[in-house]
Amino acid sequence: MKIALAQLNLMIGDFEGNTRKILEVLAEARDQKASLVVFPELSVCGYPPRDFLEFDDFIRQSQESVDRIAAACTGIAAIVGSPSLNTSGKGKPLFNSAFLLQDGKISDVIHKTLLPNYDVFDEYRYFEPNQETARLVNCCGRKIALTICEDLWNISPNPLYVRDPMSELSKLGPDLIINIAASPYSYLQQKERTGILSRNAAKYHLPVVYVNHVGGQTELLFDGGSMLVNASGEIVQQLPSFEEKLMTVDTGSSIACPTPEEGTDTASGIWPGDSISSIRSALVMGIRDYFRKLHFTKATLGLSGGIDSAVTLVLAVEALGKENVLPLLLPSKFSSEHSLTDAIDLCRNLGVSYHKVPIDESFAAMEHTLKPYFEGLPFNLAEENMQARLRGVILMAFSNKFGYILLNTSNKSEAAVGYGTLYGDMCGGLSVLGDLYKTQVYQLANLINAGQEIIPVNSITKPPSAELRPGQKDSDSLPEYDILDPILFEYIEHRAGPDELIRKGFDEATVKRALKLVNTNEYKRYQSPPVLRVSPKAFGSGRRLPIVGKYLS
Repeated sequence: MKIALAQLNLMIGDFEGNTRKILEVLAEARDQKASLVVFPELSVCGYPPRDFLEFDDFIRQSQESVDRIAAACTGIAAIVGSPSLNTSGKGKPLFNSAFLLQDGKISDVIHKTLLPNYDVFDEYRYFEPNQETARLVNCCGRKIALTICEDLWNISPNPLYVRDPMSELSKLGPDLIINIAASPYSYLQQKERTGILSRNAAKYHLPVVYVNHVGGQTELLFDGGSMLVNASGEIVQQLPSFEEKLMTVDTGSSIACPTPEEGTDTASGIWPGDSISSIRSALVMGIRDYFRKLHFTKATLGLSGGIDSAVTLVLAVEALGKENVLPLLLPSKFSSEHSLTDAIDLCRNLGVSYHKVPIDESFAAMEHTLKPYFEGLPFNLAEENMQARLRGVILMAFSNKFGYILLNTSNKSEAAVGYGTLYGDMCGGLSVLGDLYKTQVYQLANLINAGQEIIPVNSITKPPSAELRPGQKDSDSLPEYDILDPILFEYIEHRAGPDELIRKGFDEATVKRALKLVNTNEYKRYQSPPVLRVSPKAFGSGRRLPIVGKYLS
């Protein structure tokens, strides 16, 4: 059976645009002689629609789009994802559904059974789980086990739910499995996802057709990776990551594609399975789609000469083009000369324009204003934060005046321990590096420089510093990042408590200090911009902790 896999970058709530794209792909798949074209989960309305699902008009437009697509399904069938009404009078008002469209009409509808309600997912907030007896759908003479994303994930050795949809469907004698998905990227997800699909195929001795979203939806990044897996659990064909693509596959083909060369997705540092190159691609896609989907074109950021702002600038230029990114150099009397020259050298290497806007006069004016109240008090965090906030005011002034979107340059290590100034260096419309620990930022900088020196070496090798007072270094206030980051990783990603961390060999005093910093700075993270998610546990919607609490504080 020839099936077209439609890996698309769709827009939440853009029914006209999504429907037009689906119809165009449907026509292209028909030209490729495909019998069936498969689109991702909730493809008609985009994923995740969240509280848009509470609007009757949103659901009405979803249904109208499904009807339009169904009318075009002559000579070819399609599977699309859309919310549908629960008319039983019991439970949640909607289902998360897969529609089989053929012969110009809706031929069948299958509802999602397993609704994820963890990390970034909250589908049970909106949808009723399928309670019907398992059944197959028939298309082009084939009996298909049609599943929706999580419905394939309840497979040993780690079952999450009481019910196992695929186990039920397998007893009905399907010819193949189709899974439509909205599976966000993380640097562990690709390997885990492939394992889930392979285990299903091998367990049930059935080929698996898998179609996933691609593209950025604010903080969530979808990598695609749609594929055909043979009945032995081997990948036969796989679509490229981070790209829209239509590919027609033959489910009768069983020859596995070549295994990738070793080293293309290797572990680095403390992050097993971490591929810095895929993280780079994900972040570039995330920036590009955030701007494109919100109809923004130009970005600005504060360029300090340090590694974080340097990496952010490189990624922004890759995503938006050098003509659309304007960094501001905002030196103070505490800024070192080499930081300024490093920032200028980076701009020259990238071919971007920049403005130098010193903050000395602004800072002196603030000191003068506050002198009657601060007289006789030592220079401390108040004066440091004033500088950061003055920079934020200038950056936001450029943003407002010229229509730039300010990119935040803070990393995950800083965000975790509160090493940042609200309304200062934490300003921004989008946090680019907020899900990368400092040591990962170094890895990314080294990857950027692999072919030639783009980021000045001094920006990578010098001790990190906020340069808000004479001789300041991050290590004055924090443990060295190669000590801090593994503790943060274990606590945030693996939810390891203090006793467990100490048993693993981490210094007790450092553990208690670091974890207290993380928990007492939750209030700052609540006021941070959205963070592009590349890890299994990012700050934001997937990590919900109270601001006020006593645990480890």
